[in-house]
Amino acid sequence: MTKQQKITLSASRDIPFNKLMLSQSNVRHVKAGVSIEELAEDIARRTLLASITVRPALDDSGAETGMFTIPAGGRRFRALELLVKQKRLNKTALVPCVVRMDGLAEEDSLAENIQRAPLHPLDQFRAFQAMREKGRTEEEIAAAFFVSANVVKQRLKLAAVAPALHDVYAEEEMTLDQLMAFTVNPDHTRQEQVWEALQRHYSKQPYEIRRMLTEGAVRASDKRAQFVGLDNYVEGGGDILRDLFQQDDGGWLQDASLLDVMVSEKLAEEAEIIRAEGWKWVEVDTDFPYEHTFGMRRIHGEAEPMSDVEAADYQALKAEYDALEADHAEVDELPEEVDARLGEIETAMEALQDRPIRFEAEDLALAGAFVSIDSSGRLRVERGHVRPEDEPVEEKDETVDADAETQIVEDAGDTVAPTVEDEEEEDGLKPLSDRLVMELTAHRTLALRNALAQDPQVAFLAALHAMTLRLFYRYGLDSCVEIEPRNAAFGSQVPGLGDTAYAQAIDQRHETWARNLPKASGELWGALTEFDSCSRETLFAHCVAMSVNAVHDPYQRRPRAIAHADVLAGTVGLDMDKAGWVVTGDSYLGRITKARILEAIHEAKSADAADRIAGLKKPEMVTAAEDLLAGTGWLPEPLRTPLLPEDDAPAFELVDNADEPASVHEIDTREEQTAEDGGEPAIGESDVSDEDDPVAADAFAKTAAE
Repeated sequence: MTKQQKITLSASRDIPFNKLMLSQSNVRHVKAGVSIEELAEDIARRTLLASITVRPALDDSGAETGMFTIPAGGRRFRALELLVKQKRLNKTALVPCVVRMDGLAEEDSLAENIQRAPLHPLDQFRAFQAMREKGRTEEEIAAAFFVSANVVKQRLKLAAVAPALHDVYAEEEMTLDQLMAFTVNPDHTRQEQVWEALQRHYSKQPYEIRRMLTEGAVRASDKRAQFVGLDNYVEGGGDILRDLFQQDDGGWLQDASLLDVMVSEKLAEEAEIIRAEGWKWVEVDTDFPYEHTFGMRRIHGEAEPMSDVEAADYQALKAEYDALEADHAEVDELPEEVDARLGEIETAMEALQDRPIRFEAEDLALAGAFVSIDSSGRLRVERGHVRPEDEPVEEKDETVDADAETQIVEDAGDTVAPTVEDEEEEDGLKPLSDRLVMELTAHRTLALRNALAQDPQVAFLAALHAMTLRLFYRYGLDSCVEIEPRNAAFGSQVPGLGDTAYAQAIDQRHETWARNLPKASGELWGALTEFDSCSRETLFAHCVAMSVNAVHDPYQRRPRAIAHADVLAGTVGLDMDKAGWVVTGDSYLGRITKARILEAIHEAKSADAADRIAGLKKPEMVTAAEDLLAGTGWLPEPLRTPLLPEDDAPAFELVDNADEPASVHEIDTREEQTAEDGGEPAIGESDVSDEDDPVAADAFAKTAAE
């Protein structure tokens, strides 16, 4: 039997640094991994942990020169070289080296790099955990390995996952992303239950793991959590799960029941403060349906005026603000301290302008307030609402004077003939009969219509006055113009509607106008005449907008109105995505079939994306679809704004021909057509449809064109 020859290892020597030099045979040319600077700091902290492979440098005759080349370990050499340049290492310091004689230098370099096995991530997690258990802080570990403290926290989180799942990860039956997802819940038992449940699922995506581990929890971004405050919730004994590997909006609150109790208690405390103001009633809830005040009259209090001291402070701030702006009007960019001061002044001025609202005692005794939480988690107080049943009843004057009784009797056809004396007395005292007044005012009405039709600006003002009365005043009967905007109520059938950006913008605009309009409806006309044209147009647009109803009601189908809503949306350029509508499980996905969900993913992303979630159950598919559709701008069909074809553009322009009324022939044409149809048109309505009456359509087109 041949005796196997023993292996002889290469000799190791301590060689002075100044006897070493880089070899051209080093195969590493591309920089990768830890930088030279970081490696130098690591060597300075722990000294050299691995020897450098060297070969003797030979002269032309093959004799050793006393110098050594480095085919493997060039980065370590450069790190040592940097320490020497920084005078932190002597240039004659001994460096542990392995001296190679056989084979090729390139082979040494290639073998060292190829055969180096990278550390498994799990080993790194456990190593960080071991260092933490031995007393090192997260910051110390981060500094030792040139990573951020957050990276160390992430690694420690991964090390804290259930050991059984570590074994699964080590066997490559679980991805690193999946392991990261398990860190949101520290309960090892729950982690193992979720992994076991996932074995029966078509998909094991990280978002599905997070969803299952946070079931029953409340997002920290929820308005209830924001209202209570995360710190207060934790102080009250609540626990928050955090995800260190992706944006989690503050995490998940584990104890939903504790949160609800804290919300109720805080709302009750706030409601007591509101009750102390003296309101007749106060209703409290975390949320009220949109337009919960529909049908109630709103009382607007008066803002408390500034005191003399506050007014002086405001003027001083304004003067300083104006002076700073004037001094820096020519510069492109404000100095940091000036910009900061301007911000402070603006904040102080806004605080002074935000005046408390004062209500009269009789208003407090009549009206109430709603106390709830707005979408951002702040307290919402809606004061001054009067319920219909609390409205004061106006007493009617039951006394009727003798003249009125006489008039009633005569109009009723009383056959008793008055005496001569009565007739003579009535010549001076008897009011005009109702019949005569009706006839005279009919003439006046038509004349007024004709005059108003020739004054577009006053007509605009009259229409604005009529609509404003109906929308802002409970008994808005101070107008002879019978234009009445109908404000459709949505009620509670649309959850979450009141929290949208567009609903809040409308409410804020309406509230602002209500505070700026006169309290008494009889004073409205005078106020509108004093408004500038821009203010009138803005108020007019608001009033018209409040009358828009594009709701598809299955019990009252209005196909033509819905079609016009598409045209109107296209004209104003409505984009529901930009307006703030977001596709979620609650708003859409959870209320449609799986087939429609897949259709949405196909439209917004791709067929492959739809196929990837096709095998999921409905709840999991909804969650996955939310993530896939986020940020895509995709909208359901009822929310899309159709593009208007060029053919739909108006075929004529309205011109200012106020002094040139429509021709008699055109008016007669419409009247003749009306007579043929057997009746008069209702006031304010078209007598016939333009579609059904081409003659009337032509007449209207001619009138508009002229």
